[in-house]
Amino acid sequence: MLKFLTKFTQQNSVPLGVLAGVVLSLMIAARIDNRTVTLQPASLPVLPRLKWQPLPSSDNTLTRIAFGSCLDQNKPQPIWRSISAARPELFLMLGDNVYGSSKSADKTVLVNAYLGLAGHADFEVARQAMPMLATWDDHDYGGNDAGADFPNREFARKLFGEFWKGSGSTAADAEGIYYAKIFGPPGRRIQIIMLDTRSFRSKLLRQGDNGSGNGRYQPDASVEKTMLGAQQWAWLEQELTKPAKVRIIASSIQVLAEGHGWERWGNLPAERQRLFDLVERTKANGVIFVSGDRHRAAIYNQVDGGPYPLYEITSSSMNRPYGQSDESGPYQLDTMYTKENFGLLRIDWKANEITLAVHDLAGKPVRSLSVNLSRLTTSQ
Repeated sequence: MLKFLTKFTQQNSVPLGVLAGVVLSLMIAARIDNRTVTLQPASLPVLPRLKWQPLPSSDNTLTRIAFGSCLDQNKPQPIWRSISAARPELFLMLGDNVYGSSKSADKTVLVNAYLGLAGHADFEVARQAMPMLATWDDHDYGGNDAGADFPNREFARKLFGEFWKGSGSTAADAEGIYYAKIFGPPGRRIQIIMLDTRSFRSKLLRQGDNGSGNGRYQPDASVEKTMLGAQQWAWLEQELTKPAKVRIIASSIQVLAEGHGWERWGNLPAERQRLFDLVERTKANGVIFVSGDRHRAAIYNQVDGGPYPLYEITSSSMNRPYGQSDESGPYQLDTMYTKENFGLLRIDWKANEITLAVHDLAGKPVRSLSVNLSRLTTSQ
């Protein structure tokens, strides 16, 4: 055992004493899904093999898609009961699905976060009740606000894949975790695009945290910096050319939002405009952005700068709300909702309409907007 621990710590930058304590506690007490959690030398921890609900068939017509972000594995998760009661056919985890970020090179923090979620009773009921797809944000990437220069990026990517294996969250690129799924027949086809805004993102321009709670970053006009990286951009262009009536583009950080200096696409405005231009060039109709990260929720509408009016719904946090802040910006509709919440998209195919709604902890809609799909087209 000592030889194994020594080899693992040398190759994975994990303190020997910390890892030994983890191993001992797991050997004594950790049994999830009737399997004992073990660790592989020079590799990844063997996380419990979780059971996931199968994804809907590719020809299934979807009408209810739920989503959320910022889920603390160490806190109760009663919101899953309200989400299940909403009867979504698919749930999208938008990032910060666990809180395992660390300022050091200690990888056991992220490992223990995944173990905590794997064994969480509320989450176990949820993942057996509804199909799930996931992308990540900084706290399940492993470093607060981290981008492409994060030293544990490869370890985090493999750990993400190990945890979500079997859910359908299959990466399109060995270097990142972005991927897409299509559901439904022609005329009722939905494309789900899960972006990776971590693995390739350039360093952000800091403005300094002034203590006001309004953020630490400022827009960087550089055209050399990237949000998605060259390969993901090329992949996204190909995906947007595929036929679909509705396209749900999931970004862990906000796309349209202004009014704050925290992480958002607006920190790299050339990249955000590139996204809008790509939607127009590919004639990709029906785009709706969904996002998380902010520990509060809101709906946004931007009528300029894109091929047609663009809408975004941010849902955060599922069990870790932060309270009030002033960050409305020009595109925000209504005030932000600052308590526990989840998002729900309802598609009425007969009425040709999609409803974007934020639901509270009890499942009640607290923000809602309906959009006719005829508005979301480049052919106008």
